[in-house]
Amino acid sequence: MEPFVLTCCSTADMEKEYFERRNIPYVCFHVTLDGKDYMDDLGQSIPFPEFYKKIQEGALASTSQINVEEYIGFFEPFLKNGRDILHISLSSGISGTFNSASIARDELLEKYPDRQIFLVDSLGASSGYGLLVDMAADLRDRGDSIRDVYEWAATNRLKIHHWFFSTDLTSYIRGGRISKTSGFIGTMLGICPLLNMDSEGHLIPRAKIRTKKRAVKEIVKKMEEHAKDGTDYSGKCFISNSACYEDARQVADLVEATFPNLNGHVVINSVGTVIGAHTGPGTVALFFEGDKRTD
Repeated sequence: MEPFVLTCCSTADMEKEYFERRNIPYVCFHVTLDGKDYMDDLGQSIPFPEFYKKIQEGALASTSQINVEEYIGFFEPFLKNGRDILHISLSSGISGTFNSASIARDELLEKYPDRQIFLVDSLGASSGYGLLVDMAADLRDRGDSIRDVYEWAATNRLKIHHWFFSTDLTSYIRGGRISKTSGFIGTMLGICPLLNMDSEGHLIPRAKIRTKKRAVKEIVKKMEEHAKDGTDYSGKCFISNSACYEDARQVADLVEATFPNLNGHVVINSVGTVIGAHTGPGTVALFFEGDKRTD
């Protein structure tokens, strides 16, 4: 048994089997698709191909975060069993879930004063958030204390880079990130917006790249610029995609050719239903460890 429980939210966008293998319990967000409610449970309630097909056909999706009562219900069984908890949450820059977890922690520690609950705001999302959780799990498995892993995650969270591009602007227009006029022109010209997460965990547009082929090259160029040790990078690399696996595979192949010292192959995951409700299909996201995000 691990010395403490490492937990996260479903929006870390890793596979269900991954969380089971690494002994990382997760708590699920919620998504509503055309009036029907689903758990954001890694494609179990609604398979990802079906979800994105409905989005492409015009279905409207909305999301809701984990509330205080749900966090209490999730955390309390571990505390009852005498376990301390380190929970890493989705970025506070895009969700209020960290605040809900904080309220739940304070209530539970009054009831279980001999236990500890450490919370880390990942300032990340999708499999970039997942990469931070994965690295914390490596430290846990090495035998580091809960406080040491907490301090490491809080100190290093901004070293996890998140770069995204999208070939389908529909959901960005619906969500107001791109105006209808810009979206129409961008679609006509084959523009792929390039975005990243800033130092406060917000998703920020950074460039407009013409054609998917150039976007693939540009996102890998960003990794060359920011990755720890440049092209000698020897850490892990994760990619997530929303119903565009072939595009993700192109990025993964170029990463593996550019960074020969990677720790294993690039891991490709699906963008989950909560993040995907906002990005829609056609988004590829690249995650790696690098220099500190400062803007």
